[in-house]
Amino acid sequence: MRLRFHFHHGNETDVNNTRRIQLAILLLSAAACGGGDAKKEGGASATKKRLTIAVIPKGTTHEYWRGLHAGAVQAKQEMDAAGDSVTIIWKGPLREDDREQQVQVVEGFTSQHVDGMVLAPLDNMALVRPVEEAKAAGVPTVIVDSGLESENIVSYVATDNHKGGELAADRLGQLLNGKGKVLLLRYAEGSASTTERERGFLERMRAGYPGMTIVSSDQYAGTTRESAKKASENLLNRFGGDLQGIFTPNESSTIGMLLALQDISKAGKIRLVGFDIGPLLIEAMRAKHLDGTAVQNPMRMGYLAVKTIVAQIRGQPFEKHIDTGVTMVTPDNLDAPATKDIVNPPIAKYIGGT
Repeated sequence: MRLRFHFHHGNETDVNNTRRIQLAILLLSAAACGGGDAKKEGGASATKKRLTIAVIPKGTTHEYWRGLHAGAVQAKQEMDAAGDSVTIIWKGPLREDDREQQVQVVEGFTSQHVDGMVLAPLDNMALVRPVEEAKAAGVPTVIVDSGLESENIVSYVATDNHKGGELAADRLGQLLNGKGKVLLLRYAEGSASTTERERGFLERMRAGYPGMTIVSSDQYAGTTRESAKKASENLLNRFGGDLQGIFTPNESSTIGMLLALQDISKAGKIRLVGFDIGPLLIEAMRAKHLDGTAVQNPMRMGYLAVKTIVAQIRGQPFEKHIDTGVTMVTPDNLDAPATKDIVNPPIAKYIGGT
């Protein structure tokens, strides 16, 4: 900044006073510039201001979401260590069928003017309006885990859910040598991720295993293991006497069906292939009550989603779609080195044991 000073010729006192004023102005100007630099963290550019990122899961009760949370914290810790300060706020609905609560969480973060959001929408339509309103308010969103019917997002970071369903169909087809009666217990209407898994399963089963019959594919488990167990019991009452295989497309539906099969002593006799992993499902696999489960990588999902939203805010390159992988874990490869990190991710290292 160039400062110009105009003063008239006068006596020596006037000149000295003017010089004092000039010096004072220069000192104030220097202090103001110094104060501006002090606001810049670590002397970095102003674009490196501390960011607040809200991470919003579909629910907070399933083991799967703890993995997503841990991955988000892992990314935060890495960026903090590299001098890019990031605060993570973790908040979501308790139940995965509470659309209104998730909408309210998104709207709340928008009104708080967080710097960005990572959202796992529990409904691919109900969350469109709040996400688009957030963008209009200057709050960008990365969608994670499950799709949203909107172009107004930064990126989509998720499993190839259709492929996961295909892997489940192949596992059941191999277990049953391409013959027998199977059923699909769906998860919940409006959930894009599980709908894709169900579609992948049905399409692969019909195209690749003509000797197998799908006896039921229109029933829903609901969002808790309790509702899933009740739906499973109803299906087993109807079809259990002549049923060889079952596919369930998420953690809670798999646990509900497992518990129902165990209650009637058919766990391990009727082949069960699920989706997702957790201590109870690992134990079931060791007992040969669960024949396989398509396992995602929620830690990687949370990690890459946070990295992506920060890159977008910082004006750095990022990918519009990131496939975080899916693996069929069976009793045979449960303890293999290649599956160790996805079967037992280091969640406690980042968010503790609760």
